[in-house]
Amino acid sequence: MQSSLVSEIPPPPRMRFWVSLMHVRREHLASPSNAVFKDCRAHRTNERRLRIPEPVPPYEGLYYVQEYGKACPQQFLKLPNGLDSELVYEVNKIVAQIYDTKSPSDEDCLTINVVRPSYATSKSLLPVVVWIFGGGFQIGSPNIYNGSSIVSRSIDLDQPVIFVSMNYRLSALGFMPGKEVKAAKAGNLGLQDQRLALKWVQTYITEFGGDPSKVTIWGESAGAISVSLHMLANKGNQEGLFRGAIMQSGGPIPVGDIENGQPYYDFMVEKTGCSGSSDTLRCLRKVPYTTFKRAMDESPNFFAYQGLSLAWMPRVDGVFLTEPPQYSVLRGHVSNVPMITGNCDDEGSLFSIATINISTSAQMKDYLKLYMMPTVKDSQVDLFLKYYPNDQRAGCPFDTGIKNALSPQFKRTAAIQGDFVFHGPRRLLLKHRADKQKSWGFIHKRGKNIPFLGAAHALDIVAAFGPRGDLKDYIIRFTNNLDPNGKKGLGIPWPQWNPEKPKVIIFQDGALFPIVVGDDNYRTDPLNLVANLSLLYPV
Repeated sequence: MQSSLVSEIPPPPRMRFWVSLMHVRREHLASPSNAVFKDCRAHRTNERRLRIPEPVPPYEGLYYVQEYGKACPQQFLKLPNGLDSELVYEVNKIVAQIYDTKSPSDEDCLTINVVRPSYATSKSLLPVVVWIFGGGFQIGSPNIYNGSSIVSRSIDLDQPVIFVSMNYRLSALGFMPGKEVKAAKAGNLGLQDQRLALKWVQTYITEFGGDPSKVTIWGESAGAISVSLHMLANKGNQEGLFRGAIMQSGGPIPVGDIENGQPYYDFMVEKTGCSGSSDTLRCLRKVPYTTFKRAMDESPNFFAYQGLSLAWMPRVDGVFLTEPPQYSVLRGHVSNVPMITGNCDDEGSLFSIATINISTSAQMKDYLKLYMMPTVKDSQVDLFLKYYPNDQRAGCPFDTGIKNALSPQFKRTAAIQGDFVFHGPRRLLLKHRADKQKSWGFIHKRGKNIPFLGAAHALDIVAAFGPRGDLKDYIIRFTNNLDPNGKKGLGIPWPQWNPEKPKVIIFQDGALFPIVVGDDNYRTDPLNLVANLSLLYPV
């Protein structure tokens, strides 16, 4: 519950800030330990559709930040027809609990939220954790993530942190592909929004009590993929923007050139009525928002038949990303900072629910050739399918025997999608970097009893933000000490990931042993093949 009690803080020194915060209205929560600053205007997008973000010009005066800013426009999600009613219930429950699809939205949406201990001053110099939300680069906002729970718990642990969250542009507005976009140097705008937000933190966070030299970036799903790409941008030079990284269900995805997504640019041009324009990008920038949004909503979402072969996602644009992300990992173009990276056990189940009409191995091969491996040789696809056999006991949700088989190939499809996009990139990153930078890994196996989905994608958010929140403590200690065990070594000891004997902590069901240490050696040969094919044939 939030109270209406407010107070003002003294004005900071006059500086040429992107946002000159002269007076900020401070909102107290029911717990008096935190102060929350919402809707700090970070950079402007008004009349800057499909353009690089710009800082907000300096201004003075009283700026009220009592409410969260509007979310960036969300892509409409529609579940496939004909799904089992129990499955629909479980999917809707996950989406409603984990992702924000209901906040009001607006194109002018690039704002930042800050939560700090109420006693923090500009001299406190507290560590900062910056949260980047997920949602498949199509939906989401920071508004539903309770940063106060992180700050309050950090105070309880006597390791206080400041929590920052941000908006960034999504779907076709944030990740438009195509040769026209490449020529205009307007690719990966959502990542550019995030990068500018990190620079905002460097400029302002001292005024909120934070230390700009002690920033950890943290994300889940699309947010975790974003974190990994910030580690790879600039050939690994993070420009002093962060000193640690946490990735939940996301890593350096196997993507190629931005022109590979040309069909989606052409789709937007056609659907918005821009086909006859001599400058289609200019037309897309100028069409009414309702026209653009309607076209965007007709494009494939992550519940569509093509699953995780996303229409709107980061791609190599020659500006933010200059080479395929997994090439960057092999070439050592990675920020040399301590990191945590983990997966949910059954990552692919949520995104495979539209593929239940795939019933034979031949249809499975056709699906892979069409969406996930469009340039891979037939012989290589045949080899790949031997590593992912037509055996429901080997499929996802894993370790559930013949249960949860929505269709003859569902568990097989779910295993492949989850490994290509989530498990494979995590293992690749650790395999090539853990001997060069301190690294820790985890697997989240809670939720195995959820019908059809198991320990599905995004359920680890509960371990980070929920009341139980045992992952939360590790995150707070990592933000303070660049080690999830902290200086005092509280909790279950979390071993560093060692390429010779890789160990992870496992969050599992049950009250007796909710956290254990285990080997990170599952599906070694299949994941090695995934890595090889991803490097040879980025999509």
